[in-house]
Amino acid sequence: MSWLVLVVSGILETVWAAALKGFFKPASVATFVVALVLSMSGLGYALREIPLGTGYAVWVGIGTIGTALYGMVVLGDSATAARLTCLGLIVAGVVGLKLLH
Repeated sequence: MSWLVLVVSGILETVWAAALKGFFKPASVATFVVALVLSMSGLGYALREIPLGTGYAVWVGIGTIGTALYGMVVLGDSATAARLTCLGLIVAGVVGLKLLH
């Protein structure tokens, strides 16, 4: 259950990071606050059973990948082969941390 909560919390990290793009709009501020509180709460819950270093690295990795993909798909950020390769390396690291846990 802790791993599922950690993954959802990482996805919520993407939500609050994306909300920063329009931060001075009331809806974006509300989205940011709710997603941030839920993301941090879920991370705290998951860290009760998952080692700190592993849990935090996985959470940040999911948030990083999600935010970068959101930028590429929704905001038109460049999606070069080099950037996608680097994101693939982050995915490999997150999967490795889970498998070695």
